[in-house]
Amino acid sequence: MNATTATTADTAARRRSNVTYRWIRQLHLWIGAWGALAAVIYGFTGLVMNHRFGDGAWPQGESSEAARTTLQVPRDAQSSPEQLSLWLKASQGLDAQVIRKGPPGGSREQARAEGRGTAQPPKWTLSGGTATNAWSVEYVAGSATAEVKRTQHDRLAAFNRLHKAVGGGIGWIILADSFAIAMLLLGLSGIWMWARGRTAKDVVVSVLGVSVLVLLVVLVPALA
Repeated sequence: MNATTATTADTAARRRSNVTYRWIRQLHLWIGAWGALAAVIYGFTGLVMNHRFGDGAWPQGESSEAARTTLQVPRDAQSSPEQLSLWLKASQGLDAQVIRKGPPGGSREQARAEGRGTAQPPKWTLSGGTATNAWSVEYVAGSATAEVKRTQHDRLAAFNRLHKAVGGGIGWIILADSFAIAMLLLGLSGIWMWARGRTAKDVVVSVLGVSVLVLLVVLVPALA
């Protein structure tokens, strides 16, 4: 390969590299614009929830009970949490987003150890509503009644619930997933652009290297 051919090959490689860089940079900017508002919301609520414990806990918003209602549960809705959920939706317009089931009395072995003949009937908890107006139903299997509790959350509490993917519905879940993917791509593209043109030593001895080191120092003991 003569010098002219080598120069041409180097020039073509640099052009391809520059084109790739421009595309990734543009993608980084688009993703940043898409996820900017989400970063503000999730960053703020994450900071608030990180300081929810202790004497100097930050305000987490206010939640107040709005109403309690006792419902008569028909026999066909008592057979399973799913049947109860279908009945609540058809008769009360309550669309359960979360269904939890489990025996509050524990297993038979635990019941015998505590001096009880049998374990208590399982308790089912169904909940739904929006981030601001929520409802929950606690039902003991086999009971003829169930209690509906309605709760009102103020704006800060509602945003904290959305941060935890509670009360937003399928639309919020899809949107939040897109934000999460955007943040992932934003981080990867940012790392790629930061590392471009730098040696491995430059990457290690840099803000990125310090960030990785601090993350490991904090994360490893927390997961141990």
